[in-house]
Amino acid sequence: MELISQVLTIEPTSQLLGKEPIVPFAILLVVILVVPILFERLRLPGLVGLVFAGVVLGPSGWNLFQTESAIVKLLADIGLVYLIFVAGLEVDLEQFQRQKNRSLGFSCFTFIIPLVMLSLFGKLFGFDWIASILIGCLFASHTLLAYPVLDRLGVVNNEAVSVSIGAKVFTDIGALLVLTLCIAVDNTGGFSFPKLLTLIGWLTIYAVVVLAGFDWLGKEFFRRSGGEEGNQFLFVLLTIFLAAVGAQLIGIEKIIGAFLAGLAVNEIVGEGPVKEKVVFVGSVLFIPIFFVHLGLLIDFTTFTSSTNLQLTLLLVFGVIVSKLIAALLTKLLYHYTWQEMLTMWSLTIPQVGTTLAATLVGYETKLLTPVVFNSVVVVMLVTSTIGSLVTSRVAGGLASSVPPEPAPTNQLEQKIVETNNALTIVVPIYNPQTQQYLIELATLLARQTNGRVVPLAIATAAAHMDAPQLEASLQRSERLLAKATAQSRVLGVTAEPLLRIDDAFAPGISRAAREQKASLIVMGWGKRTGLRARLFGNVIDNVLWASHCPVAVTRLVDSPKKIQRILVPIENLMAPTLQPVHFAQMLADCNQAQVTVLNVCERRTSSSKIAAKRSHLALLVSRLAFANPPEIQIIAHENVAQAILQAARLYDLVVLPFIRNHTSPGGLAISDVTTQLARQLTCSIVMLGEPQRQQTVVLPTGVPSTTSSM
Repeated sequence: MELISQVLTIEPTSQLLGKEPIVPFAILLVVILVVPILFERLRLPGLVGLVFAGVVLGPSGWNLFQTESAIVKLLADIGLVYLIFVAGLEVDLEQFQRQKNRSLGFSCFTFIIPLVMLSLFGKLFGFDWIASILIGCLFASHTLLAYPVLDRLGVVNNEAVSVSIGAKVFTDIGALLVLTLCIAVDNTGGFSFPKLLTLIGWLTIYAVVVLAGFDWLGKEFFRRSGGEEGNQFLFVLLTIFLAAVGAQLIGIEKIIGAFLAGLAVNEIVGEGPVKEKVVFVGSVLFIPIFFVHLGLLIDFTTFTSSTNLQLTLLLVFGVIVSKLIAALLTKLLYHYTWQEMLTMWSLTIPQVGTTLAATLVGYETKLLTPVVFNSVVVVMLVTSTIGSLVTSRVAGGLASSVPPEPAPTNQLEQKIVETNNALTIVVPIYNPQTQQYLIELATLLARQTNGRVVPLAIATAAAHMDAPQLEASLQRSERLLAKATAQSRVLGVTAEPLLRIDDAFAPGISRAAREQKASLIVMGWGKRTGLRARLFGNVIDNVLWASHCPVAVTRLVDSPKKIQRILVPIENLMAPTLQPVHFAQMLADCNQAQVTVLNVCERRTSSSKIAAKRSHLALLVSRLAFANPPEIQIIAHENVAQAILQAARLYDLVVLPFIRNHTSPGGLAISDVTTQLARQLTCSIVMLGEPQRQQTVVLPTGVPSTTSSM
């Protein structure tokens, strides 16, 4: 009876959490899945929600987690290292090289002015010089939290934006170096010039070993691994933690090693699928746990003191004003416009990645007090919100300037402009329910240029070529190809069916398209399913990474032959891609349909600017020399996605650019307009994507947006 009573006794929650590490881990997964979504619906950054969740779950709230919890501490440390590693990994080295001189000039202003001003504020509150300088260096860097906004507006290549992106390299390195020196001076009990020289010497040797050694090892490993993404992924993870351990062995902080590791493998991983997987794992798991851990460390009892409130307000004021002064001096030096100056200022306000990492290190080494720690976290929340909002307001003005007339920059556009070239369209078929519409679409496009359609079926390889599973797959593929050939013949085009045995669908599609010298791949779009697809991508994602030609991802609700009205939204006029317009017009010519090119501008845009936008867009489209030119429409609206959704009610098809979501060092999701439209549009959709190697991505916070099913 005693044994039964013990079994039936329910342990208190705190004891259960202490004995079962899997319980807090499960709670953390729920938090990082649900909380950011809720806060983003309130138009607040998701990271604010994660920090708030940490406060609620920690000692200041429900006390479910203790700050000394082993599993939370371990995951948070990994998140800290990952956060700084991503900052180094996401540096666009090519763009940095183009603007390195002006980036250095701006970085000097935006680093030194906040460092000096906020260090003096620290002394004003009675901190010693080491702590004060550390407080100043926390805010000398900046986080490009609003990069997805810039990418959506198409102003990433604006010189002022490029300079701001490049300056982040210098400010991050400078902030981490000052942090290292402050901790070293504190550990030695005071400033010692010989010890400082010794530290700098070890740091220099270590940096050379990491940057040169990991770069060489990475290139050799990637060359010999034969494209095995799993092993390449593990190699990148190994470099992170080897660099962190090496840094600690020579007496410097592990985040220095993580940042150098990110720079070392930056060129190796490029913009390929390995990079996306590395960033994705950190963004959805470890980095959010780091933010939750920050919330656990916040002590609300200190907020009741007037000192804490005054320090917080002064730090917020110092960051905003010092960054404004730095941007203003840069404007005067390089003769930027007021719009560019405000954009540079807003980009340097957010204090997330390096700031929080350095703050946590300073707090754990007792250089920063709980009062300073709490204030810095509040500054992070305020600046990340203000910076992103200001950027979305002021950066739009950069996109309104009229750029030089662009030239054809993508393969599909060149193929269509050169009308003598026939299109070769590869159509992977797998799903009988979507096969007919895919073949119809490809046939209509091919007929316009006297091209050819290549229905493609992939039979996945088995260990033995006489395996029953392979035989069944081959028979199914042959039936699908026979059906596709018959459908093409009915539409007046002779198909050239291709059956291929390959290890997987995506590599088979990419290789077959290259062998056939395809101009376009047309694929069906379904739902992403399963944990493996979320973590490691799916067929369409992998085809986009590997394909040599554009990919049209389609969701057709009716026969393409019935399409009469086509809408093509163009988000920005700074660097517009006319590929969707080409595609839509070619399809429209098949059905004598009408194409409308739509641009949505801010509601406050004046009528004169709207007229200028319309003229500029008409000029861009006119060079395509269509017999039946598209209609140009400009709408002033505060919400781009909602404006397009309202307009799309009158159309049969919407053609969108395939825009992949990006991530930021905060690791939190920022949905782009294409993602919202793909979720809510009820008419047919075609999303056109260029090969991944042609896309420019500078910063990693994303949620998977596009999904696949052939």
